[in-house]
Amino acid sequence: MKHAFIFPGQGSQFSGMGKNLYDSNTLANELFEQANEILGFRISDIMFSGTDEELKQTNVTQPAVFLHSVIAYKTIADAKPDMVAGHSLGEFSALVANNTLSFEDALRLVAVRAKAMQRACEINPSTMAAVLALADDKVEEICTAVQNETGEVVVAANYNCPGQLVISGSLKGIEIACERMKAAGAKRALVLPVGGAFHSPLMLPAQEELSAAIEATQFNTPSCPVYQNVIAAAVTSPDEIKKNLIIQLTGAVRWTQTVQNMIADGATRFTEVGPGKVLQGLVQKVNKEMAVDGVN
Repeated sequence: MKHAFIFPGQGSQFSGMGKNLYDSNTLANELFEQANEILGFRISDIMFSGTDEELKQTNVTQPAVFLHSVIAYKTIADAKPDMVAGHSLGEFSALVANNTLSFEDALRLVAVRAKAMQRACEINPSTMAAVLALADDKVEEICTAVQNETGEVVVAANYNCPGQLVISGSLKGIEIACERMKAAGAKRALVLPVGGAFHSPLMLPAQEELSAAIEATQFNTPSCPVYQNVIAAAVTSPDEIKKNLIIQLTGAVRWTQTVQNMIADGATRFTEVGPGKVLQGLVQKVNKEMAVDGVN
């Protein structure tokens, strides 16, 4: 029986996030103030009382979700994960939880990642779309066909749970792919309100910038395995963790496979730490027998 701790990514933010932690816990208060200093602006003010629009900006959203998750984790007195994983951005939170990265270094990397992704979105107008109730291999087949026929970028990006796969690419590529997904029997193929094509080749400029920052950062031997998005398998080598973290920006988030492999390796309880309950729902869609709970 193993206890897995999992951490959410971009999209889980909400106005007021983290305020209960700041108001009720001395350590949380200190960490938020430290984060404000590192980032050079009072992100805590935006988290606690900012508008939804302000929180949607990638360079705010990513550090905000990271901070809520990591600070919530650090207030759990008896947290002893046997394994950790995070969805996209959440992988950085997971790497703090298993002591691969310090709080300060991880926050600096998240800030670099967020700004680099924002710039990449501005260079290449692009988007993502959720495809529901269509087999993964059929979604992949359509993406490949659209790319080959049109030259537009469109790839499978987030394998969230069985029957829910998010695709990513150019505006035209996503538009064509969505029509074909629906024609092939998808229940829905819905363009998402995101600023760009995350986890696609269109993030290459951001990947190059993040790579330099990651290579310059100290990664420690983790206290427990991290199941990384791009390979959906347990990793304990700091060098391999670095490599997979860099690839993640242009590679797919294999969350379905990650949860399946954590269960195969003995996970019986999943605790989601951070804003929202999205990952708890996804875990139960992968395996409804799993015990799930959350800390926020």
